[in-house]
Amino acid sequence: MWLLFAILSSVFAALTSVLAKVGIDGVNSNLATAIRTVVVLIMAWGMVFLTNAQGGIGEISRKSWLFLILSGMATGASWLCYYKALQMGEASKVVPIDKMSVVITLVLAFVFLHEKFTVKSAVGCLLIGAGTLIMVV
Repeated sequence: MWLLFAILSSVFAALTSVLAKVGIDGVNSNLATAIRTVVVLIMAWGMVFLTNAQGGIGEISRKSWLFLILSGMATGASWLCYYKALQMGEASKVVPIDKMSVVITLVLAFVFLHEKFTVKSAVGCLLIGAGTLIMVV
């Protein structure tokens, strides 16, 4: 089931980029990010209440709160930078660079989460990096 959600995530991320590029025309990138964030906020809390998950708030540990807040701050910074880059550059160049986060995530997961970094992972990272360079040059 995770694979289906990962594929859907990829499709929605692609739609996000194309729709944002059209929608950001003539709009301040920070304002556009704020509008997008409000929509995401409404959708996320809608799902919490739809699935009756709001009761779990009191069970969240301090560590989880800290890392969820830090993750939210990183997401906000990413979105602000992404929208600014998208406003200034071509989507076909901005998006591949943004997706270099895959390589960075693999390295960070290896260093901090002690996940396996295999030859296959290394080759994949190199290919993604090379593919990104080819696309943006």
